[in-house]
Amino acid sequence: MPPMPQTPPTLTTRPRGVRSSRISGRIGAAVVALMLLVCLGSLPFTLARVGGAAPGEEATMPRRFEASDLDAALRPPFWADGVSDDGGRHVLGTDRLGRDLFVRALAGGGISLSIGIAAALVAVVIGTLYGSIAGFCGGRVDEAMMRIVDILYGLPNILLVVLLAVAVDGLTARFGADLAPGVRQIINVVTLLVAIGGVTWLTMARVIRGQVLSLKQLPFMEACRAIGVPVRRQFTRHLLPNLMGPIVVYATLTVPAAILSESFLSFLGIGVKEPLASWGSLAADGLNELNVVHSRWWLLLFPCVLLGVTLLALNFVGEGLRAWADPKRRA
Repeated sequence: MPPMPQTPPTLTTRPRGVRSSRISGRIGAAVVALMLLVCLGSLPFTLARVGGAAPGEEATMPRRFEASDLDAALRPPFWADGVSDDGGRHVLGTDRLGRDLFVRALAGGGISLSIGIAAALVAVVIGTLYGSIAGFCGGRVDEAMMRIVDILYGLPNILLVVLLAVAVDGLTARFGADLAPGVRQIINVVTLLVAIGGVTWLTMARVIRGQVLSLKQLPFMEACRAIGVPVRRQFTRHLLPNLMGPIVVYATLTVPAAILSESFLSFLGIGVKEPLASWGSLAADGLNELNVVHSRWWLLLFPCVLLGVTLLALNFVGEGLRAWADPKRRA
């Protein structure tokens, strides 16, 4: 018998990798949206409570418990140890100062997400402008600018952030003794996000530079140069719209890296300081409470779980956007 003819596969069938990337991207986007809504939406309330004050009252540091009263201050979640002594129900337990860990975790998430998003925005702006100028000018300008990027790649990024944060902290302590504690906290947070954003733009600059070099050779850009379109209009009306795909993808991938850098610095005690909190500083406080006598596991578990879930969701979103923006994977 002659072989049966085989039906060619339809062009509308998507590869399994693209489908899984899109599904994971949607799940990650839902988780990220939930985190942003809960953490950033409740940030005004949690910032008022993070120092131990009720809403509408002045935020102050809570009272410190003596060593003999630590068991009364450090209470596990109510579902693990019943109702706490003060009659309240602490969902995630309390820390050694008697503060509700759920409120501090929400405040820490809002601060970590704010610093990560702002630092990623700084990195995207610097990397896009730097890579666009290098790729558009070309020649010796491109070579000189890319050699600077190569030199910066050889330097330890975390060490630069640490040095900048420590330097600004020392200058603030010496010349800003009369500043209010809230102003010092703002200076500390702004320094942290600028430092992180200032060292994470290198990959973005290389990607944008390569995209600009390839777009310059296309016929529509040659036509722009032939008819005398101004350089500013060439960039804003022709180059930038074609760069939005890579910019969005790498911006999404830069946010988890910035959040992880902030959490790492806060874990070391260089980033966000008391009375503010971040997921990194909460994890550092929880690590100090792990010992062979009393293991206050909730102080370390919940900040690390929230940080890990957020980073994983952001990476899923970035992978989904990468699959959406890659024409070869969509073909």
